[in-house]
Amino acid sequence: MIKTTAQKIYVALIFIFLYAPIATLMVLSFNASRTRSKWGGFTLKWYAELFENEAIMEALYNTLLIALLSAIFATLIGTIACISIHRMRRRTRAIMIGITNIPMLNAEIVTGISLMLLFLTLGVKFGILTILLSHITFSIPYVILSVMPRMKQLNPSVYEAAQDLGASPARAFFKVVLPELMPGISSGFLMAFTMSLDDFIITHFTKGPGVDTLSTKIYTEVKKGIKPEMYALSTIIFVTVLILLILINRPQKKKQA
Repeated sequence: MIKTTAQKIYVALIFIFLYAPIATLMVLSFNASRTRSKWGGFTLKWYAELFENEAIMEALYNTLLIALLSAIFATLIGTIACISIHRMRRRTRAIMIGITNIPMLNAEIVTGISLMLLFLTLGVKFGILTILLSHITFSIPYVILSVMPRMKQLNPSVYEAAQDLGASPARAFFKVVLPELMPGISSGFLMAFTMSLDDFIITHFTKGPGVDTLSTKIYTEVKKGIKPEMYALSTIIFVTVLILLILINRPQKKKQA
């Protein structure tokens, strides 16, 4: 009994340590006073001023556009790569899976600098395109990681049976294989979208002058001094990522149920 109570207290302290700063930030985003040491009453004016800030709104537009496009392309490429890897021989498949896991284990600063040097070598002009290509690159392994378990659970006899019943290879894939992979594909898409939405280091190294996403814009603004609008913006980002993570885990919970 004492051991169980101690474990619960220990877990509670961990969650308090992790989320107390975020809770404080969210509370301050509704504080009418500019000072953090005084509560000036509840207000939404910092959110209103946030959405009136053209520079931040442009950064928000860039962030959502890049996140959406990179998630779509990464999901498409990652799903095709996953199907191809699954059809390889066992030894080759193990090697390829290990190679695709390297970008996830590698430090982001190494990936960011590597991509920056690649674009400089190729003479590519830094801007939205370089950020988009970078986000697609580091998102693909997460899509493969999400789709591969569904691919392993797929019964190959079902695909062959669809062809025996007269379906063409393309029709058999879209009618039989794709629906079975869709939970993994959806999870991979949401994961890629979330990773792109939250990325700073790789974006910082591959963005051009005058181009900002929310993460780089916040970094620039914080160097000038923390404004209450940043509290509001950080709160919105946290809530958005939280919702996406809940959506990512929903298929897994349904399966366990």
